[in-house]
Amino acid sequence: MGAGGAAYRAGMNRSTTWRAAAAGVGATVLGLGAGHLTAGLVAPAASPALAVGSAVIDLTPRSVKEWAVASLGTADKPVLVSGVVLVVLGLGAAAGVLQARRGWGGWVVAALAAVAGLAAFTRPSAGAYAVLPALVAAAAAMVGLHAASPRLPRSTPTGDHSATGSAAGTEEPGIPRPSDASAVSHDPGRRVLLAAGGMTAGGVALAAAGAWRSRALVSPSLPAGLPTPASPLPAVPAGLEGAVPGLSPLRTPITDFYRIDTALVIPRVDAASWRLRIDGDVERPFELTFADLLAMPMVEADITLNCVSNPVGGSYIGSTRWLGVLTREVLARAGVRPTADQILSTSVDGMTISTPVAALQDDRGALLAIAMDGRPLTAAHGFPVRLVTPGLYGYVGATKWLARLTATTYADHPAYWSTRGWSERAEVKTQSRIDVPRSGESFSAGFEVVIAGVAWSQARQGISRVEVQVDDTGWHDATLGPDVGGHYWRQWRWTWPATTGQHRITVRATDGTGALQTSEVADPAPNGASGLHTIQIAVA
Repeated sequence: MGAGGAAYRAGMNRSTTWRAAAAGVGATVLGLGAGHLTAGLVAPAASPALAVGSAVIDLTPRSVKEWAVASLGTADKPVLVSGVVLVVLGLGAAAGVLQARRGWGGWVVAALAAVAGLAAFTRPSAGAYAVLPALVAAAAAMVGLHAASPRLPRSTPTGDHSATGSAAGTEEPGIPRPSDASAVSHDPGRRVLLAAGGMTAGGVALAAAGAWRSRALVSPSLPAGLPTPASPLPAVPAGLEGAVPGLSPLRTPITDFYRIDTALVIPRVDAASWRLRIDGDVERPFELTFADLLAMPMVEADITLNCVSNPVGGSYIGSTRWLGVLTREVLARAGVRPTADQILSTSVDGMTISTPVAALQDDRGALLAIAMDGRPLTAAHGFPVRLVTPGLYGYVGATKWLARLTATTYADHPAYWSTRGWSERAEVKTQSRIDVPRSGESFSAGFEVVIAGVAWSQARQGISRVEVQVDDTGWHDATLGPDVGGHYWRQWRWTWPATTGQHRITVRATDGTGALQTSEVADPAPNGASGLHTIQIAVA
């Protein structure tokens, strides 16, 4: 082979390799889109990328999960899914090249489909159609791969020359010369790139249709109006937020209420077919329909919920008015035996959470909640029913999409988070947070700086006092906002005449029993963060 022919062949190989990779990516996007649409029709959680992402969440070490929540917040799920998709697309590109070189691209697609199908099939909530989206995705990707993949040129065996001058190196069979207009006109590059682009656009359209279908299926549907509570609470008083811009509202709007869970797909639940099973170590196991629950006596309760992953000064906390049925009434009907020390609650997607029996039977007023802030629960916050347990972190007392309550023991049935290093029991710790000013803000000397925030201590009769310290000048009592009850957070404010320099501002709270918030620093794991929230400001 002549030097010119070798260089030309190398260039063709590189060009065709990139086209083959593009074809592989396009076929993969087509497969992912087809799988996502199929999942939207039969089982949203079985979408290939989402099923693999859910498996990754389950297998991720606790320290990595803590980092993800602390660094990414509520964006952790989109980032995870994006990462899974990028990895799959990279493997799809490799499949395209293998298909062009050896015809082996289908094996890569089959392997990816097997992983996605296995991830979907092994989910706790897997149904009869769990593997169908992966199969559809594989079929679509394989068809696209075979239809669009180019073929890399093959060289003629060494020594095989024609009798018309190839021995002299002037002709090389199988390789079009750059000046051969006829050969160039048959170059498949344009066809491959158009096919890859078409498959990519089609895959995105199919994925969008699947996303639309999934969202449509999780829209809550309830009978008109909410049940009237037996003893309605007075209206929540006006908070300090009207006078202090930037202060957290006394009642958190639903749109701002934090959501931290492992569900990449919000479970779709039909209230008409929903059932709550109460079983385990009880005298009288039974089931409740949603209509049964609505017919029971309803109570209102003002409760703050707090995620255990919330760092000191963090935002994974919200306060609102809940409507629901007391869990102690439901458990009393079942007759929990004394041998049970926990209620294992199970979500419709298989998530398990363990709650001490006493916390669901005592007078703190744990609820099977059906509404928040005067409206039915949204799908994202647990429609149709979620558990709300005052004084406990969400991972041990706030199961969303509730489907089952099982009386058992911690020893016999450890819950999801208990098997991953988190404490089995975790009461909310007394905490306080500075909302305004923000750390890093600057002010002019002599300016009256309003320092304000919220404090909470749901397990110890609420908040009785909040103090603020500037640098090391001693502690000053803050003015407390309205008292909505011991299970609800409390706003506070204090005004400080700013003095020149860099300043450190710290807050601490005293609970309703007179105990001072601890200054001991602890990470969120394994049972909640502690320490004093501190910010830095500058005064010029």
